[in-house]
Amino acid sequence: MKIVIIGGDAAGMSAAMQMVRNSEGHEIIAIERGEVTSYGQCGLPYVVSGDVEKAEDLIARKPETFRDKYGIDVRTLHEVTKVDCDHKIVYGINHRSGEEFEQKYDRLLIATGADPTLPPWDGRDLEGIFSLKTIPDVKEIMDDLSHDVQNVTIIGGGYIGLEMAESLIQMGKNVRIIDRGNQLAKIFDEDMGKLIHEEAEKQSVELKLGESVEEFQGDVRVEKVVTDKGAYNTDFVLVAAGVSPNTAFLEGTGISKGMKDAIEVNAFMETSILHIYAAGDCATQFHRIKQRADFVPLGTHANKQGRVAGLNIIGKRKVFQGIVGTSILKFFDLTLARTGISEKEAKQERIHFKKVTIESTHAAGYYSKKDPMTLKLLYHQDSRKLLGGQIIGRLGTDKRLDVLATALYHDMTVDELADLDLGYAPPYNSVWDPIQQAARRAD
Repeated sequence: MKIVIIGGDAAGMSAAMQMVRNSEGHEIIAIERGEVTSYGQCGLPYVVSGDVEKAEDLIARKPETFRDKYGIDVRTLHEVTKVDCDHKIVYGINHRSGEEFEQKYDRLLIATGADPTLPPWDGRDLEGIFSLKTIPDVKEIMDDLSHDVQNVTIIGGGYIGLEMAESLIQMGKNVRIIDRGNQLAKIFDEDMGKLIHEEAEKQSVELKLGESVEEFQGDVRVEKVVTDKGAYNTDFVLVAAGVSPNTAFLEGTGISKGMKDAIEVNAFMETSILHIYAAGDCATQFHRIKQRADFVPLGTHANKQGRVAGLNIIGKRKVFQGIVGTSILKFFDLTLARTGISEKEAKQERIHFKKVTIESTHAAGYYSKKDPMTLKLLYHQDSRKLLGGQIIGRLGTDKRLDVLATALYHDMTVDELADLDLGYAPPYNSVWDPIQQAARRAD
């Protein structure tokens, strides 16, 4: 078969490697609009902070590695602009030569990811305004920051915004976050969000919440950010206002789209058009708690969906088992972790729930009082099945998150959670782990 993959990062190249490892004789063509393939986008903020020495360290495999070692025809700086599903042809532009191209396929995988959202604000084309998605983006940002930049404005209080706030504070910049909502990291419940605000203020991050950006002002370079409540002087702007699936080029194909125009896929990563598959941040994911398709763009999901798509394309049936909504973030001295659904999501899904929140410590209380941890559980009021968990703390937050994610995946109740045989020694835990302390208090 001639297999064409649109997109050369997490989902696309995960799929390509599964095809190479599990079949022979197929012609695999990966079409990538950028110059870089298969790199860790989640590591980009840590290049800015210096925790990662250079952007190239994020690259897992270069295009020439895929070509020379694995026989995958990787075509960088090629952008697909149209898909003809009836005749099985993709059309696009070769940005190296400026010429148009067309490529036939027998099977097609769409793995185009998602692009940063940039609302149509006046002045958005001024110099000094950036988004962060690719390795070229981070190089441009670092070059710009090396000049006379002191006052930085971040628009958006999600994961990228928070990670970049920490990185820029580490660089000695003055950092302001503007968000139209009243809370940073809105995937957390409001009571947990207060802990995030406290940490931001402790670290001298200026918060302007409940404000909507209206325009940027400046002659050549951005000098001010204007919101509905004020105007703020700035030397640099990072727009981190979310992402949108890169699916606009599919208009008129008949490929069904769901939330935020993400491509609807089934458990085999098949779209509504025969022989066309989709995976990663351009596609939906089945949420095991909500029992429906959702849109949660994360690298973990992209790699798993890509693997499943690659196997199904070559005829090895594999089911994508879905997600439970697990994510984690380092924010200065805190780790912010959540899995399952929040109170807001539970209400949207009309799920009757109860909740319990506790204050605990990572280790035994008598061993260390310096590692506080706030842990919250949501559970179904009738079945007592676990619905979600949120943890904000320091040491040990990650391991508790993964226990909760595993419990959610296996439909455990809070009572079964309390019965788990977890490791104990004073430097690592109390006799009752914090998640079990919370489970025991569930009424």
